[in-house]
Amino acid sequence: MLQTLYDYFWWERLWLPVNLTWADLEDRDGRVYAKASDLYITLPLALLFLIVRYFFELYVATPLAALLNIKEKTRLRAPPNPTLEHFYLTSGKQPKQAEVELLSRQSGLSGRQVERWFRRRRNQDRPSLLKKFREASWRFTFYLIAFIAGMAVIVDKPWFYDMKKVWEGYPIQSTIPSQYWYYMIELSFYWSLLFSIASDVKRKDFKEQIIHHVATIILISFSWFANYIRAGTLIMALHDSSDYLLESAKMFNYAGWKNTCNNIFIVFAIVFIITRLVILPFWILHCTVVYPLELYPAFFGYYFFNSMMGVLQLLHVFWAYFILRMAHKFITGKLVEDERSDPEETESSEGEEAIAGGGAKSRPLANGHPVISNNHRKND
Repeated sequence: MLQTLYDYFWWERLWLPVNLTWADLEDRDGRVYAKASDLYITLPLALLFLIVRYFFELYVATPLAALLNIKEKTRLRAPPNPTLEHFYLTSGKQPKQAEVELLSRQSGLSGRQVERWFRRRRNQDRPSLLKKFREASWRFTFYLIAFIAGMAVIVDKPWFYDMKKVWEGYPIQSTIPSQYWYYMIELSFYWSLLFSIASDVKRKDFKEQIIHHVATIILISFSWFANYIRAGTLIMALHDSSDYLLESAKMFNYAGWKNTCNNIFIVFAIVFIITRLVILPFWILHCTVVYPLELYPAFFGYYFFNSMMGVLQLLHVFWAYFILRMAHKFITGKLVEDERSDPEETESSEGEEAIAGGGAKSRPLANGHPVISNNHRKND
């Protein structure tokens, strides 16, 4: 049974054009071709990425945060209360007024005390400013290195300048070591993001992030063993070109360098729109949808690859909406927080929260970090 499923999954007609078999992609005469078994290494590499990330955040990002005067915010913890904790975990984090009154009777607390307990309990679950800075630092470092490495891999290739050459000789296209390592490292990194997503900072687009990571892993994997490698390297470099800008903007935001953050975000928005909504659909997708049909009839792999590209493109449109809205508010000075984040609830008016010295001590807070204001007079 398993062998039958295995044979059907790797049936040549699913993944390769007509009249071609996997035997055509066996190594010979010093030419090396992509194989599905090459991807096994990405899982242990993903675990290695998680280990490297741990030490990077501990010995690089944390000292950098201290240098930028980013301090932890001391939050008052909700006192132990089994009744309220059970409701919080099983029924919801935002009790309605009728539920507050019921919980008040069950717990022996006043309605105001119940509401205060839930505010504190929600704030306990929100990520700290330092955690968000360390995460952004790690992603910035990877995306920047990946973009530089990716450009080094493809900038001297003829298909970088003439996309018809992406399909020249397909699928009998051998791979070179730089392409191999570019693929393995990128795929391993996205596996590591998927493994750590439960513990990373959660935003309102959490579900879309999961879809993005899964679609990316599937696309990279498929493009490798179906030998869409030339197109794959172009797509990966295109995505990395804007990601490091977003992460650097986050870092400056958490550090309180608002003008620098705003300026970088505007640059990021421009690069994102050009790469994801112009180059990707009108150059890359045109390359993967139109040009292959000039060489061979459409097959399952062709439809599968372009369907996954369509999923990514829809996600880009979804994120572009938020990016453009945030960019507009940056320019007009109306943005006070990352719209994907849940704002932190403060009880400072009642004197119930303290801030660990320095850093954001005197500034209003949103989602665990100082609010963004274009009128901020900090020197950049």
